[in-house]
Amino acid sequence: MNDSADTDREVPVIIPRPEHNISRANISKNALKVLYRLKDAGYQSFIVGGGVRDLLLGREPKDFDIATDAHPEEVRRLFRNCRLIGRRFRLAHVHFGRDIIEVATFRAAPIDQVGDDHDHATSEEGRILRDNIYGGIDDDVWRRDFTANGLYYNVADFSIWDYVGGVEDVRNGVMRLIGEPAARYREDPVRMLRAVRFAAKLGFRIETATEAPLFELGELLRDVPAARLFDECLKLFLSGHALQSFEMLRHYDMFRHLFPSADGELEGLDGETVRTLVLNSLENTDRRVAEGKTVTPTFLFAVFLWGSVSRLAAKLRDAGDAPMQAMLEAADTVLRNQQSHVSIPRRYGVPLKDIMALQVRFKNQHGRRALRVLEHPSFRAAYDFMRLRALSGEESAENVEFWTQLQEMDPEHRRSKVEPVRGRRRKRRRPRRKKPNA
Repeated sequence: MNDSADTDREVPVIIPRPEHNISRANISKNALKVLYRLKDAGYQSFIVGGGVRDLLLGREPKDFDIATDAHPEEVRRLFRNCRLIGRRFRLAHVHFGRDIIEVATFRAAPIDQVGDDHDHATSEEGRILRDNIYGGIDDDVWRRDFTANGLYYNVADFSIWDYVGGVEDVRNGVMRLIGEPAARYREDPVRMLRAVRFAAKLGFRIETATEAPLFELGELLRDVPAARLFDECLKLFLSGHALQSFEMLRHYDMFRHLFPSADGELEGLDGETVRTLVLNSLENTDRRVAEGKTVTPTFLFAVFLWGSVSRLAAKLRDAGDAPMQAMLEAADTVLRNQQSHVSIPRRYGVPLKDIMALQVRFKNQHGRRALRVLEHPSFRAAYDFMRLRALSGEESAENVEFWTQLQEMDPEHRRSKVEPVRGRRRKRRRPRRKKPNA
């Protein structure tokens, strides 16, 4: 496909049901309920974005987002189980137990918009702060980010509406921005992370014009709220394509804007050891996702920050701090500095520091303190962390083997393993009492 293909059609190409592979049988029943109720009330209703893309690829969509010409308040009147959320983008969430169907009103460009619907603001750099100007589907498509995400499935006749050549890009495995790439990235710098995430997740290549600004505009990520970047990192690293996402972020020099201390360690004298630890961890995370096992950001962020924490802890020990005190102070300092880039909520930060502190406690293999380590809530995560450190050459295999055996023993054998054998104490003879002189 030509990378400079036109994506500025005024009318959509409508692909009828016999010419595509999307079936209602693969669409969430709750999403269909919302679509049909909107349709029956006289509104247009489409599945839009990643749901359409994934169905075309034969994948099971994670979400089914809906776009409509109904305004948020009108959606709320139709659904008693609806809540309106967001200031930056006003959205309707229709709740079916734990399942949430997101409904967005078609948006228009802010140019020449007046009246009650005019609710748009941008920063001096062009970043969108609010975008609640409503229009029709012909307006909405140009506010979408990538052509692969700019497809609409029409429940009225089961056709696909394609304004931007998205169907062809999906079939050819191409990520292409709608509009002028640099301007679209400045509107919302997170689109750069989304380009990486979708390319890593889907195995797509990033089209040349879409890719070029990625090398130059990474600094824009510093203007994105740290809490929003945390959410994006969860999608990048906990969805089964963490290793590829990491490699691409490094390739485009964006990782340093997310985890500057980790990036510095990768470039430092011990960079190869740090890199081995990170790559092993990301491979392990992807494997667990593929096997349907749980994954947690706590472990991943501990890996990213470990190089900086261990280096600072060593300096504090050299200055006279006790090992545990040095580790805790170093973890606090590095974590505090990280918060202005990708913020790590307290519910993850506290166990993260526990994982690091237990690396010190693993050095003690004797007495009741060793047994108490096994009872720590973060023991399993810390043990897995130690094993990865051993694979990178940073921890001894003997220490890993000790804790592997200890946790597999029954309580009686554990005590005998950690308590040193003592000899029998000799009974002290009491001195004879002298008889009083007669």
